[in-house]
Amino acid sequence: MTKITLFLMTQKGFCVLESLIQNDFIDLIDKVVIGQDVNLADDFSLKIEQLCKKTEINYFYRTEATIIDSGFAIAISWRWLISLTHTRLIVIHDALLPKYRGFAPLPNQLIKGEKEIGITALFATQEYDKGDIITQEKAAVTYPLKIQNAIEIVSTLYSRAVCKIMYQIRIGQEITGETQDEKAATYSLWRDEDDYKINWMETAENIVRFIDAVGYPYKGATTTIDGEIIKILEAEVFPDVNIEIRQTGKVIFIENGFPVVVCGKGLLKIIKLQSKQGESLLPLKKFRTRFV
Repeated sequence: MTKITLFLMTQKGFCVLESLIQNDFIDLIDKVVIGQDVNLADDFSLKIEQLCKKTEINYFYRTEATIIDSGFAIAISWRWLISLTHTRLIVIHDALLPKYRGFAPLPNQLIKGEKEIGITALFATQEYDKGDIITQEKAAVTYPLKIQNAIEIVSTLYSRAVCKIMYQIRIGQEITGETQDEKAATYSLWRDEDDYKINWMETAENIVRFIDAVGYPYKGATTTIDGEIIKILEAEVFPDVNIEIRQTGKVIFIENGFPVVVCGKGLLKIIKLQSKQGESLLPLKKFRTRFV
């Protein structure tokens, strides 16, 4: 029987493992390699470990030496290069390839307001996200949509796709893929600390999507007041007014205790504002506050 090694991390990896167990694919799992991400509030590594222990699945952490000699390997949310000799590697990507090749595809899709989000199972190649597509799953979405809810949606899509592949392996069906359309390819850039900063020149609608896209389990959208970095965790679009000289980032109203800020187009009402230490900064100390 062909066995599969799973490279798992984050909530998506945990949900896939849970789904495989529930659907009786546990006998196909050779081992689980667990990854950790210190940038997440909860990287689910301990939950994955506990589930492996409970079901007696062999597991190792990425930093531990282990031999991979299974017929296939499937990588979920994996951030590192995987070097395999004879094992065929399948990667699950957080987008409907060939769009959004690269990094942070799910947050970037939410920031852009895509009406569909999805995942792609593909064969790994030397160039990232260019391999033949095995299967895809998608879901229609509406906004506002927080990243945590989007993760839950794609976790279900991950599980569906991986169970489909595992079934093919179980019945001995060849796993094949289709070549991607290079003319339709787009790329998604990596994100770092600077990419959490709010650009007040954007529209209020875009800023709300941005705040929702980089919130929990990520670090949260940032801005500054008087040179201090703060986080906006929740906001909503507020009806615009005619402003004679539009200066973005300035508070124009206080609505039921919530500051309303001028954007490039539209107004933004801030619902939840915190210091980097997690303390609420509402109500504001002064009306004449400028967000930069």
